Amino acid sequence: MARPLMPKATAVWLVENTALTFRQIAEFCGLHELEVQAIADDEVAVGMQGLDPVQTGELTQEELTRCEGDPSASLKAAKPNLPLPKKSKGARYTPVAKRQDRPDAIAWLVKNYPEMSDGQISKLIGTTKPTIVSVRDRSHWNTSNIKPQNPVGLGLCTADDLEKVIAIARARAGNNHGPATQASGAQGMEPAAPPAPAEPVTAPTPTAESVWPSSESNQD
Repeated sequence: MARPLMPKATAVWLVENTALTFRQIAEFCGLHELEVQAIADDEVAVGMQGLDPVQTGELTQEELTRCEGDPSASLKAAKPNLPLPKKSKGARYTPVAKRQDRPDAIAWLVKNYPEMSDGQISKLIGTTKPTIVSVRDRSHWNTSNIKPQNPVGLGLCTADDLEKVIAIARARAGNNHGPATQASGAQGMEPAAPPAPAEPVTAPTPTAESVWPSSESNQD
């Protein structure tokens, strides 16, 4: 059975606002019955603000009323109406044995995919941004021994994950720099005038001398 998100605060509210037995409250909140009794006796959770499970959607009013009328009944948690939020994907965990290979992978990614951001590299192979910066500007303590190597071959990520990150990085680079570069280059410039057409070459007009050479030239 699903437990309340804040069991002690929920138990405080149920003790103060319902006629449920200590057993019923303990079962619903996942606490020991003696702990619930201590809450009722102000020995535990003194001053804690109670949390209404009906308002949080963890319990229905009908279920609460039913169990108040039957001390032998057990509370059943309400089914959540809202979908659970997806857990964001953080940095990838890297085994200790492979952490020494990360600078080599960083060097390979920086060399082959400069459009990839530090955040993307960090999540892809489970490293930190300072490490990426130190490898890029060659200030890493082990720079002389760093050899660029494919992170897939090193076992730091899968080929599918690498392809996805590359596709996203290239798309962002194209969207952010392609149109902007064209716009900045065209802004403030007048369109160039078309080149002037070349003048046609006129053939010389034929003359009598060019057609029938003189007799003197024939004698020569």
